[in-house]
Amino acid sequence: MTPKTNVRPRDAERPEDGSALGISAVILSYNSARYIEACVRSLAAALPATEPNEIWVIDNGSTDGSVEILRRIEQELAELRVIYSARNLGTTVSRNLALRQARGRYILIIDSDVEIAAGTIEILLDILDREPRCGIAAPRLTYGDGRPQLSADVFPSVGRKLHRLFALRRMEAALPSADPDQLRRADYAISAFWALRREILDQVGYFDELIFYSPEDVDYCLRVWQAGYAVLQVGAAASVHHGQEISRNMMRPKFMARHAKGLAYLFMKHRYAFGLRRLYRRLGITEFKDSRWRISADRVQIGPPEARRQRYL
Repeated sequence: MTPKTNVRPRDAERPEDGSALGISAVILSYNSARYIEACVRSLAAALPATEPNEIWVIDNGSTDGSVEILRRIEQELAELRVIYSARNLGTTVSRNLALRQARGRYILIIDSDVEIAAGTIEILLDILDREPRCGIAAPRLTYGDGRPQLSADVFPSVGRKLHRLFALRRMEAALPSADPDQLRRADYAISAFWALRREILDQVGYFDELIFYSPEDVDYCLRVWQAGYAVLQVGAAASVHHGQEISRNMMRPKFMARHAKGLAYLFMKHRYAFGLRRLYRRLGITEFKDSRWRISADRVQIGPPEARRQRYL
């Protein structure tokens, strides 16, 4: 049975047009004292100054000094708004708390261990403006030492997830060199850094709160595809992601169990687990004899025809 969820925005929660801002950035933080200040300050410096913006930070009950850092920065940045939770609410409930209050025409979803490079936001917003069927625009992400991250991938199957678990570093080492001219379709991008228009949030809804930690990003990207939009990774946009997320350090049994539970829920909700072909068909992705994929003409058309996304499973 397909699980029921309640993730649609309610009309009463949508901001009035007269109060709309340019960008609402939503940062999720949990025990991020090492990164949170650099994240907030790099974001504040990178936001376009052409119109008012707002920065939301949701602190998920941190105990490592993050709260004190945020209270200090609050006194300096007028655009900063912090929600302090007494406990860890996970990745979905916490983000939704800010999204329900966000007033921007554009929404940024950001993790606290990301440092935004100058010019990145303008590039992402330009893609959203030029490509009306782009649901999510995501930059390339690198580690602090410049190594590329596998931050956009095919939808996880059981086999693909096991492969990532045991061979992620090897997979990342094999990634091609960055191409600033590349606009690449991806099944999903990790939610460390997303840009989307408000109408996507209104149409697709909020994060599914039946997922506590992960894979809320995969679920949301699936719903974006189901709504007839695409997920794009923008080669010209790049930022540093220090990779604090626990899914890259599977040494904590509690979070391993929550992640496994989230994956099981994802597979049940979207009716797949071991293969992607039926899922692709439902999303309107067509297979070619040369093992390349394109988006069906009646679903999504983005970019030139030669920009077909390579299938790799």
